[in-house]
Amino acid sequence: GWNIWAAIAVSLLFAILVGIVNGYVVLSTGLPSFIVTLAMLFIVRGATIGMTRQITGRTQLGGLAKVPGYEMARSVFASKVEIAGAGFPVSIAWWLGAAALATWILLRTPFGNWITGVGGNVQAARNVGVPVQRVKILLFIGTAVSAWLVSTIQAVTFTNSDVLRGNFREFYAIVAVVIGGTLLTGGYGSAIGAVFGALIFGMVQQGIVFMGVDADWFQVVLGAMLLAAVLINRFVRNRAMEVRR
Repeated sequence: GWNIWAAIAVSLLFAILVGIVNGYVVLSTGLPSFIVTLAMLFIVRGATIGMTRQITGRTQLGGLAKVPGYEMARSVFASKVEIAGAGFPVSIAWWLGAAALATWILLRTPFGNWITGVGGNVQAARNVGVPVQRVKILLFIGTAVSAWLVSTIQAVTFTNSDVLRGNFREFYAIVAVVIGGTLLTGGYGSAIGAVFGALIFGMVQQGIVFMGVDADWFQVVLGAMLLAAVLINRFVRNRAMEVRR
C-alpha cells in the first residue's frame, strides 16, 4: 500500500546501512572483504526469503504496476530510450552512466587515487595520510547502492519482486570484473574493464545458446573463463612489476 517512491527510498536507506555495517565489520576485525560481504549476503538473503514466505506464503510479490507513483518510476527505471529509431532499455543508460561516473572518480579525482592505494597496500596508504576508514566504508556503501539500483530497475521492469531472483548472480559479477582485468588481490582495476568484462561474459553466454551447445555446459565455460582471466591478470601484473624494476 506504500507509494513506490517511499518504498524505493526506504530500500536505499537499508542498502546504505548494509554497506556501513560491512565496512565497520571489515575494519574492526581485519577479515577479508570477500568473506564479510558474502556472509552478509547469505544473512540478508536468508532473512528476506524467510520473512517473505512467513508473511505472504510465497516468494513473489506482484501488483507493482498498481501502486501510487509507479508510472513515474517506470519512466525513470524501466522506459525505452529512442536512438535512431530503435528503442533501448533505459537500464543501459543507467549502466553506462554508472561506469562513466566510476571511471571519472578513479582517474580524475584524489579519491580515486585513494581507492587504488587502499586496495594495493593499506598500511602504505595510511602512512601517506589517506583516510582508509572513510574510503573503505564509502566503497562498501557504493557497492550496496549499486545493488539497490539493479534491484530497483528489475522490480519496476517486471512489476514484481521475487526474493529468489538473482540467486548466485554474485559469482557472475565476480567473473565479469576479473575478466575485465580487476585483481582480486586489490590495487588494480577499472570500471571500463568491468564493462567490457560484462560484455564478453554476456556474449559468451548468448553464443553458447546460438551455437546450440547444451546449457548444462555453461558452467564449464564459466569456470574456464574465470581461470584463464586470473592467469592472464597474474601474468600481466608480473610483467608490469618486472618493467618497473
